Amino acid sequence: MASCGAVRAEPTRYPLAMENCGATITVKAAPRRVVSVGQTQTEILYALGLADRVVGTAVWFGPVAEPYEAANAGVKRLADNSPSFEAVLGEAPDLVTATFAWHIGPHGAVARREQFGDLGVPVYVSPADCVGKDNSAPGDGVRAEPFRMDLVYRNIRELGQLFDVSSRAETLVVDLKAREDAAVASMAGRLARDLPVVVWFSSRDVKGDAFVAGAKGVPAYLLDKLGARNVITTDEEWPQVGWESIAAADPAVIVLVRMDRRLFPADDVAAKLDFLRTDPVARRLAAVRANRIVVMDVAATRPGLETIAGIRELADNLKALGFAR
Repeated sequence: MASCGAVRAEPTRYPLAMENCGATITVKAAPRRVVSVGQTQTEILYALGLADRVVGTAVWFGPVAEPYEAANAGVKRLADNSPSFEAVLGEAPDLVTATFAWHIGPHGAVARREQFGDLGVPVYVSPADCVGKDNSAPGDGVRAEPFRMDLVYRNIRELGQLFDVSSRAETLVVDLKAREDAAVASMAGRLARDLPVVVWFSSRDVKGDAFVAGAKGVPAYLLDKLGARNVITTDEEWPQVGWESIAAADPAVIVLVRMDRRLFPADDVAAKLDFLRTDPVARRLAAVRANRIVVMDVAATRPGLETIAGIRELADNLKALGFAR
């Protein structure tokens, strides 16, 4: 990632207490052994030059971003999806990071954060998955406030503070903000406004209800930056919606999320495409009949370093379909 120049920041003073997702975490010194449960957290740690502190990773939706391939090659992968609580503890971490409260939270697939706390292991969860969001019920959570990149910038700064690399964190934030501003400016007014779009992430059963992007998550942020409109209006992060309801919303474009993960059958883009073209309801959608289907990389749908790249990726796909002014 290109740098706009080093930024100086105050060194961290330990012990450090930090409020995080409704809890207080305390570190006595810069963590030395980190387990990262979530690809975006892992890549932020790598971008901050902390690969040598990462002793285990998990929850991978796709390949690591190219700049971090070498760093990642030397780090143990505990699981492609959710690791066990025991596997995380087996690496003797002095900090655990998580992208989603779905993995470490009130109903954590790995554990509740209190289970780590009882053993003296602090847990840092991305603010992008808890600020302005309710994770008290099982599932992906409900957003009261829209996602914004400021939460990713906060995430970077707070990790910088925890590890006493705040200057690196500020430099990274400056770079990302410049990229965000450039991406938005380059696309301003170039796409048809209020274009109705649905973003299909996956499905437990290819023929069942679809996990689609909710009204206030990362994909909705991308659409809003381009002046497009998400046809899904619920505040759930990734609601399950039936195809009859999607058909009634009549999206002009269907965005399919591409990933390497194979937790559900519809994680595979090929399975999604086959469904759209053969299902009695889906195949009658105007977007399907006109082949107004685009594929977007999963990294753009996660709150992390690659979110901004999704603005240009989605814009280029929509322009290729003829939706540019």
